[in-house]
Formats: sequence, structure tokens, C-alpha cells
Amino acid sequence: MAENKTKEAEVAVEATEAATVEAPQVSEAQKNPEKFLKEFDWHNYEEGIEQVADAKLEEFEKLVSENFVDTLDDEVVEGTVIAITDRDAIIDINAKSEGVISLNEFRYNPDLKEGDKVEVLIDVREDATGQLVLSHRKARVIKAWERVNNAHDNGEIVNGFVKCRTKGGMIVDVFGIEAFLPGSQIDVKPIRDYDQYVNKTMEFKVVKINHEFKNIVVSHKALIEADIEEQKKEIIGQLEKGQVLEGVVKNITSYGVFIDLGGVDGLVHITDLSWSRINHPNEIVELDQKLNVVILDFDENKSRIQLGLKQLSKHPWEALSEEMKVGDKVKGKVVVIADYGAFIEVAEGVEGLVHVSEMSWSTHLRSAQDFVSVGDEIEAQILTLDREDRKMSLGIKQLTPDPWTDITSKYPVGSKHEGIVRNFTNFGVFVELEEGIDGLIYISDLSWTKKIKHPSEFCNVGDTLEVVVLELDVEGRKLSLGHKQTTENPWDKYETDFALNTTHTAKISEIVDKGATVEFNEDIVAFVPSRHLEKEDGSKLKKGDEAEFKIIEFNKEFKRVVASHTAVFREEEAKIVKQAVRKAEAQAAEAKPTLGDANDALQALKDKMDGKKK
Repeated sequence: MAENKTKEAEVAVEATEAATVEAPQVSEAQKNPEKFLKEFDWHNYEEGIEQVADAKLEEFEKLVSENFVDTLDDEVVEGTVIAITDRDAIIDINAKSEGVISLNEFRYNPDLKEGDKVEVLIDVREDATGQLVLSHRKARVIKAWERVNNAHDNGEIVNGFVKCRTKGGMIVDVFGIEAFLPGSQIDVKPIRDYDQYVNKTMEFKVVKINHEFKNIVVSHKALIEADIEEQKKEIIGQLEKGQVLEGVVKNITSYGVFIDLGGVDGLVHITDLSWSRINHPNEIVELDQKLNVVILDFDENKSRIQLGLKQLSKHPWEALSEEMKVGDKVKGKVVVIADYGAFIEVAEGVEGLVHVSEMSWSTHLRSAQDFVSVGDEIEAQILTLDREDRKMSLGIKQLTPDPWTDITSKYPVGSKHEGIVRNFTNFGVFVELEEGIDGLIYISDLSWTKKIKHPSEFCNVGDTLEVVVLELDVEGRKLSLGHKQTTENPWDKYETDFALNTTHTAKISEIVDKGATVEFNEDIVAFVPSRHLEKEDGSKLKKGDEAEFKIIEFNKEFKRVVASHTAVFREEEAKIVKQAVRKAEAQAAEAKPTLGDANDALQALKDKMDGKKK
């Protein structure tokens, strides 16, 4: 085929030459030899190029321009498919030879056939075999960019084929060029399923072109925003409070539901969805659901519209049975728990409060979580009912007998029982004898011998303790208990064993301020003042020294014991002195004359003196 084109060109040249030789003329060289030599082209002569007359060249150029295309690299021309092989398509672009294009470039058009017109670009003017290589893909790209730029500049609507999903949006084929469709530009409402758009042909508007990076951004949303804006203005102009409209659930959040009213969005707050308490709006509605809503309020510009759903139905308190009264038993579900109690839904949208004090007969209050959990189905009794203020209080403990009705017979003063430690205070321990009956053990009634600063030093919450009922106040519903009274007071025995002036042997356990301590047993720790630590040799006892101690003070009430080591040997010295004095006195008495003897001696002496006088 290439040879045929060449032969046709040669025939055209011969025809031109034949036309010129029909009328022989005198050449320019013959007419004016000097001018001919002066203008003679020596380069063409050296290269072996024969001089052709200008008329011939003009005629030749005319024929070439009429029959052949100018094969520029950057110009797109139209060609005709003249043959299709297994791998290539042969394209005639009216050039010296046919061009070849790989069928891979026509994958988008599987119906390509002979005779079809296609746009091509010269890729290689002449390959190693002298073949003209064309490119349909490059031609499409060049033409596509022209169309895309025109569409962007003129605001035209273009068709595009959605090829696939990508991060943040979709890839769209527009005129053979891949463009990006952001997810936010697909529709005016949020898109939850991007795959539904894949392999679809849609209308788009070219919104941005980056010539440097050859990036195109298209939008489908821009096409419908104008229509929506008109609809929005029309709807906003007709809005009135109390008006009921149909809408579609557009978005669900934790605080409410956005409703599309036809181009205008309104918010149904979670509290306006249902008369009953709900944790999340998706318990009531779902996406794309159609429902009727009522307009509650809107701002001056009507750009923020507050909607209601529950207002379309009668308030549950108004539908509450007139037969319901105080004292009735009702069943309901725990919907909310607070520190002070629990709210029970006894009917849809009707709640009653069970205060924590009404959950148990126990006077020792605990939190509501100790008794019920959200979702529990419970039975309660109506304590108060105010239909005007729409308030109801309930009680659970009223469904069981009051344990204090026969308290005097079950827990008389002096009786022994077992209870569970429920709570601590700084001054004592609360012990539960049974559900609803708690008693207090004062810290002073926990132990006969231990000095306890806080009850947690003695027991733990949940421990079981033996107790004795000390006092019972039925009207005040108070029970005073004791634990130490369950055993004998060891100090009654210690009062005898460690009586005043009794002597005991022990070691100095600690040296403390102003003295030392001595442990006689696990209960009795005696204090020894510093001056009573002196030993017989004048030195003082030290920690760990074992010695005898005399009890010089014993106070059972305050559990105070004072001992002395010095009093032990000083008392012995006093005893020895006293014994020596007594012995000396006795010996002196034996050695001295008696009073009678003295009298006799004096009488004899007197008599003797009287005789001499006679």
C-alpha cells in the first residue's frame, strides 16, 4: 500500500513535467547569462539536485497539499480504519503511507470496525520499516483536554463514567481523561455506599483544573445545588410553627436527628423524638426513613429549624388511666439510675421515682445501684401521684412487711445475734442483722482491751460479728449493739491479779517519753515513770532488762496500770530497818531496869537516907 502511494506521487510529478514541456520556451540562462550565473545555486549543483522551475514546484506543492496531510507531531487528524489485524488497526490519514495503531488503544471501544472514523496523532513518522506509527490514545487525550477546558471555561455539563472508588471519592472517565470526584461532591446528602455509583454514567460539572499536574476535579453536587436552592427558598417561605411536614432522615447523631425537608434541614433533638427516655436516636429512627415531623421553632432567617416527632402523639400522662391511684401496685422498667434513686417507666412516657430510702426498710442508706440496674423489670407501689405536675413517687420496700413491727420479740435487749458489717463511721460500725434492721456498735464497744482509733483497725466490711443488743428504740428505729459484751471482761480478773502492791516480773519492752512500758500480758501494758526505773545500785533499767515491778496504780475503767521497780527494793530496805529497830528496842528493854526495879531502888535509897537522919 505504501508503494501505491509513492507511485501516485511519481505520476503526479510526471504529469506536471509533461504539462511544462508542451510549449518549449527560452530559458532564463539563455536570455540573461550574467544574471543566471550570479543567481546560480552551486549548493544544489554540488548535491546533485536538478533545478526545477518555480511553476513546477508550485504545482507540485498544490497537489501535495490537496492529497496529503501535514504529519505534525502535535496536530490531531481524523483517519479511517481500513483494516483490522489480530493486534493492530490500519488507519488511513491520507498521508504517504497508512498508519498503525495497537488495538490496546481501542479497548474502550470493542465494536471498532473498518470504515470507522477515529482521531489520531502522529507518534512516529517512520519506524525502522518505514511505517507510519499513529496514536489514538494521545489524540484522545489532546482532544479531551480541549473539551475539558472548554467545559470548565463555559460552565458546560459533561458526561462521565464512574470507573472505581478511591480514597476520599471516585475516579471518573471524562473524554478519556481520569478526573477526581470528591465524596463531598457526589450529592447534597452524605453518601454511605459509594459502590452504588461505580460503573454508572452521570452528568458532571468541571469545577477545577490544575494544568501543572494535569488534575481535574468534577462535581455532581454542583448540578443539583441550584435546583435545591430554589426549592429551599420556596419551603422556607412557607414555614410556620405547628406545621407538619414529611421529611427523610438524613443524619443521626448522639444528640438528635437531621431531617431533610426537601432541600432544607431541620433538627429533631433527642428529647423531642419520644415521650419515653432513649439512650440514642437510632432506637427510634433509621437512615433514609420517611416520617412526619412538626415545626416547633426556627430562627429569624429560618436557617435553623427545630422539629419534633413526639409532639405528633398525645402526651402519655394525658392518656394515663384515671383509675390509677395511690396505693396501687405497678410494674415497670428501670430507665435511669441516680445517686438519690431510680426512675421507673410504668407506661410509655410515664415515669415514677423510687427514692433510695424507699428501696429498703434499712435505715442505713446505700446507693440505688445496690438495689436495681438499668433495664430491670420491677414491681412497686404508688406512694404519691400528681397528674397536674406529672409526678409520681414509688416505693419498693412497701411490698414486704416492715421488720420493725415485731422487733421487740425478735431482738430483745441482752439477746445475742450475728450480723454482717455493712459500713464504717469514725465513731462505730453499722451491722445488718437482717434486711431492714441495722444496728450500730460504738467504737468503745468493740473490744475490752484494745484501744481502737478507727473501726477499720478491728474488722472489714462484709465480716460477720457476734453482737449483743444493748439498747432498743422502736420509735426512732435505732438499735445499739455491742461486740465486746459477747465475752467476759478480762479486766474483772485483772483487777484481782494486778491489785495494788502486787509484784510481777517482766521485761522493759520500750523506753518512752518520761518512762518506759512493761508488757505483763497481751492486754496489760504498764507504764513505769522514769524515777521508778532506778535500780538498787543507783543505775536505771534499760530496754530488754528483766526485773520485778510493783503495781502502784490500777484503773479498770480507763485501763491504766502504773508499776515501779524502785518501790520493790526500797520497801525491802524499810522492812529491814524496821526489823532492826524492833530488835534493838527489845534488847535495850532487856538490858535496862524496869520501872518497878527503879522504884524499889529509889525507895531503898530514900529509906536509907531517912534512917541516917534518925
